[in-house]
Amino acid sequence: MVVFLTKGITYLNNQREYIPEERTGSMKKTFLFILFAAAFLLFNKEQFAQIYPDQNYVLRIDSIKAKIETSENVKLSDDGKSFVLQNNSVEGHIILKEQTSLYPFNQGLPSYNGSAPSENCGFKVQMRFPYGGSWSSWLTVGYWKNNIWSDYGSTTFGGGKINVDWAVLNSYVSKWQFKVTLTRKDVATASPSIHKLSFFVSDSRTTSNVNISQLVNDKPSAIFIPISPNFIFQYNVDPVIGKDICSPTTVSMILKSYSIAVDPYQFALSTYDNYHKMFGVWPRVVQNAAEYGLDGAVTRYRTWSEAKKILEKGGRIAMSVGLPISSAGHLLMLAGFSNDGMPIVHDLGKSAGESYVYDKATVSQAWFSKGGVAYTFYPVGSIVSVADEFERRMPNDFELYQNYPNPFNPTTTIRYQIRNSGYVSLKVYDAIGQEVAAFVNETKSPGTYEVIFNGSNLNSGVYIYHLQVGAYSQTKKLVLMK
Repeated sequence: MVVFLTKGITYLNNQREYIPEERTGSMKKTFLFILFAAAFLLFNKEQFAQIYPDQNYVLRIDSIKAKIETSENVKLSDDGKSFVLQNNSVEGHIILKEQTSLYPFNQGLPSYNGSAPSENCGFKVQMRFPYGGSWSSWLTVGYWKNNIWSDYGSTTFGGGKINVDWAVLNSYVSKWQFKVTLTRKDVATASPSIHKLSFFVSDSRTTSNVNISQLVNDKPSAIFIPISPNFIFQYNVDPVIGKDICSPTTVSMILKSYSIAVDPYQFALSTYDNYHKMFGVWPRVVQNAAEYGLDGAVTRYRTWSEAKKILEKGGRIAMSVGLPISSAGHLLMLAGFSNDGMPIVHDLGKSAGESYVYDKATVSQAWFSKGGVAYTFYPVGSIVSVADEFERRMPNDFELYQNYPNPFNPTTTIRYQIRNSGYVSLKVYDAIGQEVAAFVNETKSPGTYEVIFNGSNLNSGVYIYHLQVGAYSQTKKLVLMK
Protein backbone atom coordinates (compact mmCIF):
# COMPACT_ATOMS: atom_id res chain seq x y z
CA MET A 1 0.00 0.00 0.00
CA VAL A 2 1.39 3.38 -1.03
CA VAL A 3 0.31 6.24 1.22
CA PHE A 4 0.27 9.92 0.14
CA LEU A 5 -0.58 12.44 2.84
CA THR A 6 -2.12 15.87 2.31
CA LYS A 7 -3.98 18.00 4.79
CA GLY A 8 -7.31 16.32 5.55
CA ILE A 9 -7.16 13.88 2.62
CA THR A 10 -5.25 10.63 2.22
CA TYR A 11 -4.86 8.77 -1.06
CA LEU A 12 -4.52 5.00 -0.73
CA ASN A 13 -3.02 3.32 -3.82
CA ASN A 14 -4.48 6.12 -5.96
CA GLN A 15 -7.97 5.40 -4.51
CA ARG A 16 -9.37 8.72 -3.27
CA GLU A 17 -10.84 8.30 0.21
CA TYR A 18 -11.63 11.07 2.67
CA ILE A 19 -10.24 10.58 6.16
CA PRO A 20 -10.88 13.08 8.95
CA GLU A 21 -7.90 15.30 9.79
CA GLU A 22 -7.48 13.89 13.30
CA ARG A 23 -7.05 10.42 11.81
CA THR A 24 -4.67 11.85 9.22
CA GLY A 25 -2.49 13.28 11.98
CA SER A 26 -2.28 9.89 13.64
CA MET A 27 -1.39 8.29 10.35
CA LYS A 28 1.28 10.90 9.77
CA LYS A 29 2.95 9.96 13.06
CA THR A 30 2.82 6.30 12.17
CA PHE A 31 4.11 7.00 8.69
CA LEU A 32 6.98 9.13 10.02
CA PHE A 33 7.96 6.41 12.44
CA ILE A 34 7.97 3.83 9.63
CA LEU A 35 9.97 6.22 7.47
CA PHE A 36 12.61 6.73 10.17
CA ALA A 37 12.81 3.00 10.83
CA ALA A 38 13.25 2.28 7.13
CA ALA A 39 15.91 4.96 6.85
CA PHE A 40 17.75 3.40 9.76
CA LEU A 41 17.67 -0.04 8.16
CA LEU A 42 18.79 1.27 4.78
CA PHE A 43 21.46 3.50 6.24
CA ASN A 44 25.09 2.43 6.04
CA LYS A 45 24.98 -0.31 8.64
CA GLU A 46 28.70 -0.33 9.32
CA GLN A 47 28.73 3.27 10.48
CA PHE A 48 26.91 2.36 13.69
CA ALA A 49 27.49 -1.39 13.83
CA GLN A 50 29.48 -2.31 16.87
CA ILE A 51 33.16 -2.53 16.01
CA TYR A 52 34.35 -5.94 17.10
CA PRO A 53 37.11 -5.83 19.71
CA ASP A 54 40.64 -7.14 19.44
CA GLN A 55 41.02 -10.71 20.68
CA ASN A 56 44.10 -12.80 21.37
CA TYR A 57 44.01 -16.59 21.19
CA VAL A 58 47.03 -18.54 22.39
CA LEU A 59 47.66 -22.28 22.45
CA ARG A 60 50.46 -23.56 24.64
CA ILE A 61 51.56 -27.14 24.95
CA ASP A 62 48.60 -28.44 26.99
CA SER A 63 46.09 -26.62 24.77
CA ILE A 64 47.77 -27.87 21.61
CA LYS A 65 47.64 -31.42 22.95
CA ALA A 66 43.94 -31.10 23.79
CA LYS A 67 43.07 -29.68 20.37
CA ILE A 68 44.85 -32.16 18.13
CA GLU A 69 42.40 -33.44 15.52
CA THR A 70 44.84 -35.54 13.50
CA SER A 71 48.49 -36.34 14.03
CA GLU A 72 51.05 -38.14 11.88
CA ASN A 73 54.57 -39.05 13.01
CA VAL A 74 54.54 -36.45 15.79
CA LYS A 75 54.82 -37.01 19.54
CA LEU A 76 55.13 -35.10 22.78
CA SER A 77 58.79 -34.50 23.65
CA ASP A 78 60.35 -36.45 26.51
CA ASP A 79 60.26 -33.39 28.77
CA GLY A 80 56.62 -32.72 27.84
CA LYS A 81 57.34 -29.14 26.76
CA SER A 82 56.90 -29.35 22.98
CA PHE A 83 55.82 -31.49 20.04
CA VAL A 84 58.56 -33.16 18.00
CA LEU A 85 58.94 -35.80 15.30
CA GLN A 86 58.82 -39.45 16.25
CA ASN A 87 62.24 -41.05 16.49
CA ASN A 88 62.05 -42.88 13.16
CA SER A 89 60.33 -40.12 11.15
CA VAL A 90 61.70 -37.35 8.96
CA GLU A 91 58.37 -35.60 8.44
CA GLY A 92 55.08 -35.35 10.28
CA HIS A 93 52.27 -32.97 11.08
CA ILE A 94 49.50 -32.08 13.48
CA ILE A 95 46.15 -30.56 12.54
CA LEU A 96 44.26 -28.87 15.33
CA LYS A 97 40.52 -28.77 15.83
CA GLU A 98 38.78 -25.61 14.73
CA GLN A 99 39.02 -22.66 17.07
CA THR A 100 36.18 -20.19 17.53
CA SER A 101 36.46 -16.54 18.46
CA LEU A 102 34.08 -14.75 20.77
CA TYR A 103 33.61 -11.98 18.17
CA PRO A 104 33.98 -12.02 14.36
CA PHE A 105 37.12 -10.62 12.74
CA ASN A 106 38.52 -9.86 9.28
CA GLN A 107 42.21 -9.47 10.12
CA GLY A 108 44.58 -11.70 12.03
CA LEU A 109 48.19 -11.74 13.19
CA PRO A 110 49.55 -15.29 13.52
CA SER A 111 52.76 -16.07 15.38
CA TYR A 112 54.47 -19.11 16.80
CA ASN A 113 57.20 -20.22 19.21
CA GLY A 114 59.27 -23.33 18.62
CA SER A 115 62.80 -24.37 17.70
CA ALA A 116 64.86 -25.63 14.78
CA PRO A 117 68.17 -26.70 16.32
CA SER A 118 70.01 -27.17 13.03
CA GLU A 119 70.06 -25.97 9.44
CA ASN A 120 68.67 -29.33 8.28
CA CYS A 121 65.32 -29.21 10.06
CA GLY A 122 62.37 -26.89 10.35
CA PHE A 123 58.63 -26.45 10.72
CA LYS A 124 55.93 -24.76 8.67
CA VAL A 125 52.75 -23.22 10.08
CA GLN A 126 49.56 -23.09 8.01
CA MET A 127 46.00 -21.92 8.65
CA ARG A 128 42.63 -22.15 6.98
CA PHE A 129 39.36 -20.25 7.29
CA PRO A 130 35.67 -20.87 6.52
CA TYR A 131 34.92 -20.43 2.83
CA GLY A 132 32.04 -21.45 0.58
CA GLY A 133 30.31 -23.60 3.17
CA SER A 134 33.50 -25.50 3.96
CA TRP A 135 37.15 -24.52 4.45
CA SER A 136 39.69 -22.66 2.38
CA SER A 137 42.85 -24.38 1.25
CA TRP A 138 45.71 -24.48 3.75
CA LEU A 139 47.51 -21.13 3.68
CA THR A 140 51.16 -20.88 4.67
CA VAL A 141 51.69 -18.19 7.30
CA GLY A 142 55.37 -18.88 7.89
CA TYR A 143 58.18 -21.33 8.43
CA TRP A 144 61.26 -21.74 10.60
CA LYS A 145 64.16 -21.78 10.11
CA ASN A 146 65.06 -22.58 6.52
CA ASN A 147 62.65 -22.99 3.63
CA ILE A 148 63.46 -26.66 3.06
CA TRP A 149 60.15 -27.58 1.41
CA SER A 150 59.88 -28.18 -2.32
CA ASP A 151 56.53 -26.36 -2.27
CA TYR A 152 56.05 -23.32 -0.03
CA GLY A 153 52.27 -23.67 -0.25
CA SER A 154 49.38 -21.38 -1.08
CA THR A 155 48.93 -17.89 0.40
CA THR A 156 45.62 -16.88 -1.22
CA PHE A 157 42.05 -18.14 -1.62
CA GLY A 158 38.78 -16.67 -2.86
CA GLY A 159 37.97 -15.15 0.53
CA GLY A 160 41.29 -13.53 1.39
CA LYS A 161 45.03 -14.02 1.67
CA ILE A 162 48.10 -14.13 3.86
CA ASN A 163 49.66 -10.75 3.15
CA VAL A 164 53.26 -11.75 3.94
CA ASP A 165 52.73 -11.98 7.69
CA TRP A 166 49.07 -11.28 8.47
CA ALA A 167 45.71 -12.66 7.40
CA VAL A 168 43.46 -10.30 5.43
CA LEU A 169 39.93 -11.61 4.88
CA ASN A 170 37.21 -10.30 2.58
CA SER A 171 34.44 -10.97 5.10
CA TYR A 172 34.06 -11.46 8.83
CA VAL A 173 34.64 -14.97 10.18
CA SER A 174 34.92 -16.49 13.63
CA LYS A 175 36.65 -19.83 12.99
CA TRP A 176 40.07 -21.06 11.92
CA GLN A 177 42.36 -24.09 12.07
CA PHE A 178 46.11 -24.53 12.49
CA LYS A 179 48.36 -27.10 10.83
CA VAL A 180 52.03 -27.54 11.73
CA THR A 181 54.39 -29.63 9.59
CA LEU A 182 57.77 -30.68 11.01
CA THR A 183 60.63 -31.82 8.74
CA ARG A 184 64.26 -32.91 9.06
CA LYS A 185 66.87 -34.20 6.63
CA ASP A 186 67.28 -37.60 8.29
CA VAL A 187 66.50 -39.34 11.57
CA ALA A 188 70.00 -38.56 12.85
CA THR A 189 69.19 -34.84 12.70
CA ALA A 190 67.66 -33.33 15.83
CA SER A 191 63.92 -32.78 15.48
CA PRO A 192 62.34 -29.34 15.18
CA SER A 193 59.72 -28.55 17.81
CA ILE A 194 56.66 -26.37 18.38
CA HIS A 195 55.22 -25.31 21.74
CA LYS A 196 53.06 -22.23 21.13
CA LEU A 197 50.65 -20.91 18.49
CA SER A 198 49.11 -17.43 18.69
CA PHE A 199 46.46 -15.65 16.66
CA PHE A 200 45.63 -12.01 17.44
CA VAL A 201 42.43 -11.09 15.57
CA SER A 202 40.93 -7.68 14.85
CA ASP A 203 38.24 -5.71 13.07
CA SER A 204 39.75 -3.51 10.33
CA ARG A 205 37.36 -0.69 11.28
CA THR A 206 39.22 -0.22 14.57
CA THR A 207 42.33 0.87 12.70
CA SER A 208 40.40 3.12 10.33
CA ASN A 209 38.73 4.91 13.27
CA VAL A 210 41.90 6.12 15.03
CA ASN A 211 41.34 9.22 17.18
CA ILE A 212 44.69 11.04 17.33
CA SER A 213 43.42 13.68 19.74
CA GLN A 214 42.33 10.98 22.15
CA LEU A 215 45.73 9.28 21.90
CA VAL A 216 47.57 12.54 22.54
CA ASN A 217 45.48 13.05 25.67
CA ASP A 218 46.22 9.52 26.89
CA LYS A 219 49.02 10.23 29.38
CA PRO A 220 50.36 7.19 31.24
CA SER A 221 52.48 7.74 34.33
CA ALA A 222 56.27 7.77 34.05
CA ILE A 223 58.26 4.59 33.42
CA PHE A 224 61.57 4.00 31.63
CA ILE A 225 63.55 1.00 30.34
CA PRO A 226 67.20 2.01 29.90
CA ILE A 227 69.22 0.41 27.13
CA SER A 228 72.68 1.89 27.69
CA PRO A 229 75.31 0.68 26.94
CA ASN A 230 73.46 -1.68 24.57
CA PHE A 231 71.90 0.81 22.16
CA ILE A 232 72.31 -0.40 18.58
CA PHE A 233 72.43 1.87 15.54
CA GLN A 234 71.19 -0.43 12.79
CA TYR A 235 73.42 1.04 10.08
CA ASN A 236 76.49 0.14 12.15
CA VAL A 237 75.52 -3.54 12.27
CA ASP A 238 76.55 -4.08 8.65
CA PRO A 239 77.16 -1.65 5.76
CA VAL A 240 75.28 -3.86 3.27
CA ILE A 241 72.12 -4.92 5.10
CA GLY A 242 72.05 -2.21 7.78
CA LYS A 243 69.28 -0.24 6.09
CA ASP A 244 66.98 -3.29 5.95
CA ILE A 245 67.26 -4.75 9.46
CA CYS A 246 65.30 -2.43 11.74
CA SER A 247 63.05 -5.31 12.82
CA PRO A 248 65.66 -7.89 13.91
CA THR A 249 67.92 -5.17 15.30
CA THR A 250 65.13 -3.81 17.51
CA VAL A 251 64.55 -7.30 18.89
CA SER A 252 68.31 -7.73 19.42
CA MET A 253 68.17 -4.60 21.53
CA ILE A 254 65.22 -6.03 23.48
CA LEU A 255 67.19 -9.23 24.11
CA LYS A 256 70.08 -7.14 25.42
CA SER A 257 67.70 -5.25 27.70
CA TYR A 258 67.06 -8.62 29.37
CA SER A 259 70.83 -9.22 29.58
CA ILE A 260 70.61 -11.95 26.92
CA ALA A 261 73.73 -12.16 24.77
CA VAL A 262 73.07 -11.81 21.05
CA ASP A 263 75.03 -10.90 17.93
CA PRO A 264 72.73 -8.45 16.06
CA TYR A 265 74.26 -9.37 12.70
CA GLN A 266 73.75 -13.11 13.14
CA PHE A 267 70.29 -12.52 14.56
CA ALA A 268 69.38 -10.53 11.44
CA LEU A 269 70.74 -13.20 9.09
CA SER A 270 68.75 -15.98 10.75
CA THR A 271 65.60 -13.83 10.62
CA TYR A 272 65.87 -13.36 6.84
CA ASP A 273 62.94 -14.94 4.98
CA ASN A 274 64.16 -16.60 1.78
CA TYR A 275 60.65 -16.84 0.36
CA HIS A 276 59.59 -13.23 0.83
CA LYS A 277 63.17 -11.88 0.61
CA MET A 278 62.71 -9.81 3.76
CA PHE A 279 64.34 -9.38 7.17
CA GLY A 280 61.18 -8.09 8.82
CA VAL A 281 58.50 -10.78 8.47
CA TRP A 282 56.73 -10.38 11.81
CA PRO A 283 56.24 -13.99 12.98
CA ARG A 284 59.79 -14.93 11.97
CA VAL A 285 61.26 -12.19 14.13
CA VAL A 286 59.14 -13.32 17.07
CA GLN A 287 60.17 -16.94 16.46
CA ASN A 288 63.86 -16.02 16.34
CA ALA A 289 63.51 -14.40 19.77
CA ALA A 290 61.96 -17.65 21.04
CA GLU A 291 65.25 -19.39 20.24
CA TYR A 292 66.84 -17.02 22.77
CA GLY A 293 64.35 -17.70 25.53
CA LEU A 294 61.64 -15.08 25.04
CA ASP A 295 57.90 -15.73 25.08
CA GLY A 296 56.63 -13.57 22.23
CA ALA A 297 53.72 -12.84 19.91
CA VAL A 298 52.63 -10.39 17.24
CA THR A 299 49.98 -8.20 18.85
CA ARG A 300 48.15 -4.88 18.52
CA TYR A 301 47.70 -1.92 20.84
CA ARG A 302 45.00 0.74 20.65
CA THR A 303 46.09 3.11 23.44
CA TRP A 304 49.30 4.21 25.12
CA SER A 305 47.91 3.13 28.47
CA GLU A 306 47.59 -0.47 27.25
CA ALA A 307 51.24 -0.42 26.29
CA LYS A 308 52.24 1.06 29.65
CA LYS A 309 50.69 -1.94 31.46
CA ILE A 310 52.97 -4.31 29.54
CA LEU A 311 56.09 -2.34 30.48
CA GLU A 312 55.00 -2.26 34.13
CA LYS A 313 54.87 -6.06 34.20
CA GLY A 314 58.36 -6.46 32.77
CA GLY A 315 57.37 -6.86 29.13
CA ARG A 316 58.98 -5.30 26.08
CA ILE A 317 57.31 -3.77 23.02
CA ALA A 318 58.69 -3.25 19.51
CA MET A 319 56.37 -0.85 17.66
CA SER A 320 55.81 -1.17 13.90
CA VAL A 321 55.42 2.40 12.60
CA GLY A 322 54.70 4.04 9.27
CA LEU A 323 54.05 7.58 8.09
CA PRO A 324 54.83 10.27 9.07
CA ILE A 325 57.94 8.72 10.67
CA SER A 326 58.74 6.25 7.89
CA SER A 327 57.33 5.69 4.42
CA ALA A 328 58.87 2.21 4.14
CA GLY A 329 58.01 0.97 7.63
CA HIS A 330 60.20 1.04 10.70
CA LEU A 331 60.50 -0.44 14.20
CA LEU A 332 60.91 1.42 17.49
CA MET A 333 61.47 -0.02 20.94
CA LEU A 334 59.04 1.58 23.37
CA ALA A 335 61.25 2.65 26.28
CA GLY A 336 58.58 4.24 28.46
CA PHE A 337 56.88 7.54 29.23
CA SER A 338 58.01 10.86 30.63
CA ASN A 339 56.45 12.57 33.64
CA ASP A 340 54.00 14.35 31.33
CA GLY A 341 53.01 11.16 29.47
CA MET A 342 55.20 11.61 26.39
CA PRO A 343 56.28 8.31 24.79
CA ILE A 344 60.03 7.66 24.92
CA VAL A 345 61.51 5.31 22.30
CA HIS A 346 64.84 3.80 21.37
CA ASP A 347 65.03 4.52 17.63
CA LEU A 348 67.79 2.40 16.16
CA GLY A 349 67.40 4.20 12.83
CA LYS A 350 69.03 7.29 14.34
CA SER A 351 72.63 7.41 15.53
CA ALA A 352 71.41 9.43 18.52
CA GLY A 353 68.13 7.53 18.79
CA GLU A 354 68.49 6.34 22.38
CA SER A 355 65.74 7.74 24.63
CA TYR A 356 64.29 9.68 21.71
CA VAL A 357 61.08 11.70 22.10
CA TYR A 358 58.94 12.31 19.02
CA ASP A 359 56.07 14.75 18.86
CA LYS A 360 53.24 12.73 20.41
CA ALA A 361 50.76 13.34 17.59
CA THR A 362 53.41 12.24 15.09
CA VAL A 363 54.31 8.98 16.81
CA SER A 364 50.63 8.26 17.57
CA GLN A 365 49.78 8.66 13.89
CA ALA A 366 52.76 6.55 12.83
CA TRP A 367 51.94 3.63 15.12
CA PHE A 368 48.18 3.48 15.65
CA SER A 369 47.17 4.44 12.10
CA LYS A 370 49.30 1.51 10.94
CA GLY A 371 47.25 -0.73 13.20
CA GLY A 372 49.17 -0.53 16.47
CA VAL A 373 51.06 -3.68 15.47
CA ALA A 374 53.90 -4.67 17.78
CA TYR A 375 56.06 -7.52 18.97
CA THR A 376 55.33 -8.17 22.64
CA PHE A 377 57.83 -10.16 24.70
CA TYR A 378 58.30 -11.57 28.17
CA PRO A 379 61.08 -13.87 29.40
CA VAL A 380 60.09 -17.54 29.29
CA GLY A 381 58.93 -18.55 32.75
CA SER A 382 57.76 -15.05 33.61
CA ILE A 383 54.73 -14.96 35.91
CA VAL A 384 53.03 -12.77 33.29
CA SER A 385 52.96 -13.99 29.70
CA VAL A 386 51.83 -12.38 26.49
CA ALA A 387 48.73 -14.58 26.50
CA ASP A 388 47.80 -13.70 30.07
CA GLU A 389 48.17 -9.98 29.53
CA PHE A 390 46.17 -9.78 26.33
CA GLU A 391 43.40 -12.06 27.54
CA ARG A 392 42.79 -9.41 30.20
CA ARG A 393 42.13 -6.96 27.39
CA MET A 394 39.00 -8.79 26.29
CA PRO A 395 36.13 -6.30 26.21
CA ASN A 396 34.60 -6.83 29.64
CA ASP A 397 35.72 -3.44 30.88
CA PHE A 398 32.45 -1.63 30.14
CA GLU A 399 28.76 -2.13 29.56
CA LEU A 400 26.18 0.02 27.79
CA TYR A 401 22.61 -0.56 28.96
CA GLN A 402 19.37 -0.12 27.03
CA ASN A 403 17.84 3.30 27.61
CA TYR A 404 14.64 3.52 29.66
CA PRO A 405 11.91 4.20 28.91
CA ASN A 406 12.06 3.17 25.28
CA PRO A 407 10.15 4.36 23.24
CA PHE A 408 10.17 7.71 25.08
CA ASN A 409 8.76 11.23 24.92
CA PRO A 410 10.56 13.51 25.46
CA THR A 411 13.22 12.24 27.92
CA THR A 412 14.99 8.95 28.54
CA THR A 413 17.87 7.74 30.70
CA ILE A 414 21.06 6.25 29.26
CA ARG A 415 23.20 4.28 31.70
CA TYR A 416 26.68 2.81 31.28
CA GLN A 417 29.32 1.21 33.46
CA ILE A 418 33.11 1.25 33.18
CA ARG A 419 35.40 -0.92 35.28
CA ASN A 420 38.72 0.78 34.56
CA SER A 421 39.72 4.41 34.21
CA GLY A 422 39.88 5.55 30.61
CA TYR A 423 38.70 7.89 27.90
CA VAL A 424 34.92 7.76 27.41
CA SER A 425 32.78 9.19 24.62
CA LEU A 426 28.96 9.02 24.58
CA LYS A 427 27.08 10.54 21.64
CA VAL A 428 23.64 10.32 20.03
CA TYR A 429 23.10 10.32 16.25
CA ASP A 430 20.04 10.55 14.04
CA ALA A 431 19.19 8.02 11.34
CA ILE A 432 21.33 9.75 8.70
CA GLY A 433 24.41 9.85 10.91
CA GLN A 434 24.31 13.43 12.15
CA GLU A 435 25.34 13.99 15.75
CA VAL A 436 22.44 15.41 17.78
CA ALA A 437 23.86 15.19 21.31
CA ALA A 438 27.22 14.66 23.01
CA PHE A 439 27.21 13.83 26.71
CA VAL A 440 30.71 12.64 27.53
CA ASN A 441 34.11 13.26 25.96
CA GLU A 442 36.66 12.85 28.74
CA THR A 443 38.55 10.46 30.97
CA LYS A 444 36.31 8.77 33.53
CA SER A 445 37.02 6.83 36.71
CA PRO A 446 35.48 3.37 37.26
CA GLY A 447 31.79 3.48 38.10
CA THR A 448 28.22 3.51 36.81
CA TYR A 449 26.98 6.68 35.14
CA GLU A 450 23.62 7.97 33.92
CA VAL A 451 22.71 10.78 31.54
CA ILE A 452 19.31 12.18 30.59
CA PHE A 453 18.63 12.56 26.88
CA ASN A 454 15.98 15.18 26.09
CA GLY A 455 14.44 14.92 22.63
CA SER A 456 12.09 17.90 22.93
CA ASN A 457 13.65 19.66 19.96
CA LEU A 458 13.89 16.56 17.78
CA ASN A 459 11.49 14.83 15.44
CA SER A 460 10.02 11.42 16.12
CA GLY A 461 12.16 8.57 14.89
CA VAL A 462 14.94 6.09 15.54
CA TYR A 463 18.17 7.43 17.06
CA ILE A 464 21.44 5.73 17.88
CA TYR A 465 23.54 6.17 21.00
CA HIS A 466 27.20 5.21 20.77
CA LEU A 467 29.57 4.59 23.69
CA GLN A 468 33.32 4.39 23.14
CA VAL A 469 35.65 3.33 25.96
CA GLY A 470 39.28 3.35 24.91
CA ALA A 471 39.61 1.24 21.77
CA TYR A 472 36.24 -0.48 22.10
CA SER A 473 32.71 0.71 21.42
CA GLN A 474 29.08 -0.34 21.65
CA THR A 475 25.93 1.00 20.01
CA LYS A 476 22.22 0.75 20.83
CA LYS A 477 18.98 2.20 19.39
CA LEU A 478 16.39 4.39 21.03
CA VAL A 479 13.00 5.50 19.69
CA LEU A 480 11.47 8.94 20.17
CA MET A 481 7.66 8.82 19.77
CA LYS A 482 5.82 12.14 19.99
